[in-house]
Amino acid sequence: MLLLSAAILPLGLVLVAAASNGIEQANSALSSRANDQGRLAVRAIDSLIARNVLALRIAANGALDGGGDPCERVSRALSAAPGVPTSFLLSDPLGTQLCTRGEPDDGGRPTLLVAPGQVRMWLVPERGRLFYKVGVFGGSATGSLDREQFRAALSAARAGTAGLDLMAGGGSLQVSDEGERSGGPIGDTVVERFEQAIAGGQVQVAVDVPIDHIPSADRLLLLLPLLMWIVAALLSWLVVRTFLLTPLRRISQTIAAHEPGQGPLQLPKRLGSSVEILELGASFTRAVERIEQSERDMGEALEGQRKLVREVHHRVKNNLQVVASLLNIHRRSAKSEDAQNAYSAIGRRVDALAVVHRNHFAELEENRGIALRPLISELASNLRGSAPESARRLDINLDLESLNTTQDVAVATAFLTTEIVEHAMLTRPDAAVTLTLRRSSELTARFTLATGALSPEIASQAEHQQFERIISGLAKQLRSALEKTEGHYSVELPVFPARESY
Repeated sequence: MLLLSAAILPLGLVLVAAASNGIEQANSALSSRANDQGRLAVRAIDSLIARNVLALRIAANGALDGGGDPCERVSRALSAAPGVPTSFLLSDPLGTQLCTRGEPDDGGRPTLLVAPGQVRMWLVPERGRLFYKVGVFGGSATGSLDREQFRAALSAARAGTAGLDLMAGGGSLQVSDEGERSGGPIGDTVVERFEQAIAGGQVQVAVDVPIDHIPSADRLLLLLPLLMWIVAALLSWLVVRTFLLTPLRRISQTIAAHEPGQGPLQLPKRLGSSVEILELGASFTRAVERIEQSERDMGEALEGQRKLVREVHHRVKNNLQVVASLLNIHRRSAKSEDAQNAYSAIGRRVDALAVVHRNHFAELEENRGIALRPLISELASNLRGSAPESARRLDINLDLESLNTTQDVAVATAFLTTEIVEHAMLTRPDAAVTLTLRRSSELTARFTLATGALSPEIASQAEHQQFERIISGLAKQLRSALEKTEGHYSVELPVFPARESY
């Protein structure tokens, strides 16, 4: 849309500006023409009045002092002037009527005196005439012009007006109205009044000038370039939506709804006729097939890796059990009790590590971590089985929740349990050992070992001090502080979240 606007909209604006300027110039020319018509009408009226006044003055000047019939002499002089009415009235210097020709008329002002060389004019609206009285030597001459004569002058001058009024001597005469204007309308017409004084300021001419403008309907044509831009934008949007956006949206929805393993990607059939869109859809199909094939290959490789790791743990467990069996054989054949105890201690730790590997082998089958409850239970059972004769009656109590953790934590927990239980069976075999495992948060659990062998009376013994150093090191492997109270050791273990949470 922006590119289309940048390409077409400036051109449309330039065309609109050019057309608007052309219309303004045309309207200005029409206004000038109308004003010229108004001035032409004024000149026609002024010329008519001036011609008749001059003809009457020339004809009457000297006719009153020559003797004989003055009206006859004035009438002969006027008949020689074309287009001049021969109706007039002659008066002496006192205003007394001497003679008339045509329709004798004094315009209602018989006593009006006019000096030689002067002219007086007035209107009689009810009679539709303009009277003029000319002062000559020996008296005055009075003439008149009616409405038809004014209209004939306007017609001869081809002055198109919407109306013309004359005002003189306090009267007003409507010469023509809107229905008598010449010419026809061009478009939207606005009538303006144009006024001008003539006849030495005695007559005021008011002309209604029709100013024709370009019609409003034609002005709407100025919007055609903008309409062209709008239509082009709509058509472009329709084409892009139909042949580009809609197929792309269908492809996107199909890809989003596709689940791996459900078979090949099936694109919608209605993707339009665009070759590029069809090629894009085919490219997506090939890409999805390659991704699914790659996932299948990775799954197979991962399964092979799991089998290999499971086999490694299985073999390590078997090897540790072989080592534990060899140590047990050597313990039985040892001569001294100290050697037998040493073989037993080493065998218990090797067996603890074997238990961890066996549980890790099971963890690979379910892939949710090493279960601590069966690990500690099996470890406690093995410790009771490998206890010396003096500790055969050692009671190990278990209060364990079903929690899972990683192999590193399981190894450290197994060694910590082995060290504390072994210390108890060697120092206080008559005291029960209680192992407690409780979840303390979403990702941690509290592992507590309680036994009477952890009494303050044996804290000063060298064996106990070495025992303290060992379990402190094991607690550091768990990244937790070992909390010690009388008869209790506890530590925080990192565990996996509850099964329904992951």
